[in-house]
Amino acid sequence: MSTPLTPARPARISLAVRDSSTMLRRNLLHARRYPSMTLNLLLTPIMMLLLFVYVFGDVMSSGMGGGHADRSEYIAYVVPGILLMTIGGTLVGTAVSVANDMAEGITARFRTMAIHRGSVLFGHVVGSVLQAIISVVLVGAVGVAIGFRSDAGVLAWIAAFGLLALVALAFTWIAVGMGMASPNAEAASNNAMPLILLPLISSAFVPVDAMPGWFRPIAEYQPFTPAIETLRGLLLGTEIGDNWWITVVWCLALAALGYRWSKARFDRDPK
Repeated sequence: MSTPLTPARPARISLAVRDSSTMLRRNLLHARRYPSMTLNLLLTPIMMLLLFVYVFGDVMSSGMGGGHADRSEYIAYVVPGILLMTIGGTLVGTAVSVANDMAEGITARFRTMAIHRGSVLFGHVVGSVLQAIISVVLVGAVGVAIGFRSDAGVLAWIAAFGLLALVALAFTWIAVGMGMASPNAEAASNNAMPLILLPLISSAFVPVDAMPGWFRPIAEYQPFTPAIETLRGLLLGTEIGDNWWITVVWCLALAALGYRWSKARFDRDPK
């Protein structure tokens, strides 16, 4: 009596890579065909950047500089925060896309197909991370156009890029879990709103030390603040301190949580 053969590990890896690539192409084509959400989410950080620089810039720089107004200093301060905020904004689109696939039965159909099960999740995650990085590059170009300058070396820029990719990866897994747990696209959009609001209550726009005492712990003990301070240190040469390893711990914990949550929801039998 013959027994079914289990594919060798190289064959399983090849299958996973092939199916994940297919799902990635599917998600990227979907985003290209429906660019309105991506465009709206991209315009939000750009508008916030222009608003805080050209409307509030003089006032904010005066408060931070002890009465000496220098808009260029505030541009340097605010751009790293806006870059992290850009990543938070793209996550709403990820959650909505996943929720649409769940509500329309596409995910249930994928469960029945002879494909690598993890490829459905990996396609969403990699596609979202790529969109987040592209959005960060575009917003960063706007920052350079309005006066942002950095003296960072090549290694610092590579580390900054790696930091942005790590943050995008960690929060994308959380967004995928939110999308899978949401009954429809509207609920997914609402559930993902905290991922946009967290950067607003971080050190993105003003230093934590300048915040009221009761509010300071909220801004200090959340994942975006150490990530923003690490990015500032890499690009502007400010003190990083413990922020880099706190950021790494946050990202690894969120990625693991999001992965387990998303996988559990995906493996759950449809009702």
